[in-house]
Amino acid sequence: MSRSQKNKRSLQRQITNRNREPVVVKPKSWNQSRYLMSMIENDITFCLGPAGSGKSSVAVGLACNWLQDNKIERIVITRPTVETGGTLGLLPGSADDKMNPYVMPIIEEMHKYIGKEMTSKLRESGMIELCPLQLMRGRNFHKCFMILDEAQNATFEQIKMFITRIGMNSRAVINGDIEQTDLPKHLQGGLTHVMSRVNGVPGVGLCQLDSSDIVRHPIIGAILERLK
Repeated sequence: MSRSQKNKRSLQRQITNRNREPVVVKPKSWNQSRYLMSMIENDITFCLGPAGSGKSSVAVGLACNWLQDNKIERIVITRPTVETGGTLGLLPGSADDKMNPYVMPIIEEMHKYIGKEMTSKLRESGMIELCPLQLMRGRNFHKCFMILDEAQNATFEQIKMFITRIGMNSRAVINGDIEQTDLPKHLQGGLTHVMSRVNGVPGVGLCQLDSSDIVRHPIIGAILERLK
């Protein structure tokens, strides 16, 4: 067994046998409960909803719980980076460093479930991987919990490519808010197009959250309704 494998085994034991009680993901609304059940029952789950409705937080919570329970070996997080012109070259550092600003909300959510120190250790070991969407082609992810966040900013082809990266014993979650796309108009609609095409496929779940599911400041839901 290599040193890397031994380190991962050691971390897996640490995360499984931690002194504190594990924080279990708890849905805060009926729609979130249905979303959670969809991720448990299906290989792929799509979820649409406004900001703050729990799209990412519920998925991250389940992923962390499954990592603690040894149901998966890795959490893989990706998202489009259209804010920087569609490339990762405008930010310094490694691919992980370049992804960090975009996925910080997800990393902070992980701190609630497995702690800041353990999250850092798991990132260093590769058990939590920030994988740029542009660099996923050609890879396969086995026994992983894969999260594609902000998928309203991914094109049809990018989402299709992400789906085909799913390996054996893996789960994939694809989240988005179609009201907040940053793509040029001619590239928009990829997320809803994919969802309409896969509707009814066994093993695929489609979920919808709305303003009533928002668990941030209560004024957000009222404002979003007015700004429609």
